Amino acid sequence: MRLLLADDHPVVRAGLRAVLETEPGLLVVAEAATAEEAVARAAGGDVDVVLMDLRFGPGMSGAEATAAITARPGAPRVLIVTTYDSDADILPAIEAGATGYLLKDAPPEELAAAVRSAAAGRTALAATVAQRLMQRLRAPATVLTRRETDVLKLVAQGLSNRAVGQRLHLTEGTVKSHLARIYVKLDVDSRTGAVAAATALGLIRR
Repeated sequence: MRLLLADDHPVVRAGLRAVLETEPGLLVVAEAATAEEAVARAAGGDVDVVLMDLRFGPGMSGAEATAAITARPGAPRVLIVTTYDSDADILPAIEAGATGYLLKDAPPEELAAAVRSAAAGRTALAATVAQRLMQRLRAPATVLTRRETDVLKLVAQGLSNRAVGQRLHLTEGTVKSHLARIYVKLDVDSRTGAVAAATALGLIRR
């Protein structure tokens, strides 16, 4: 199985390579320090699994890169390997097409097993990630849509309804409608309350 390591920290890439190349049948064929590099390299046709971090600093995110990679015919599988386990990180990555989601503190044998599972098209999730997804399924009312999340992220940055609408190409009335639904889902009655509740639930990051 041919692997691509996508992480902006050289030490992390070196550590992953050291662990994975001791496993029979696994070979690291390339590394990428940015999400953009990962997308370009994954298109080469000689990669089976991409191990993808979520945050790369300025530019494309790991979730965006995952979506770009998995959108292509015959694309490699993407296994998220990151330190972030909030809903605001997990849900976009899964929606983008990631086959698995592991945390960087996973033991070597779990990492190797997840890579093999991803290569075979089977889902591989860290226990804490699986638990969060189950909680979301059990309480669907607290799940915000992607657009609601986009609106609330900008509200959390202090933008007015009009400014949020301009940023997202929505009318001010549409923004208010999104906020009204958010208030109901989160059982709050204000912008401040919505931001606080969503942050506590891990739906957005501050």
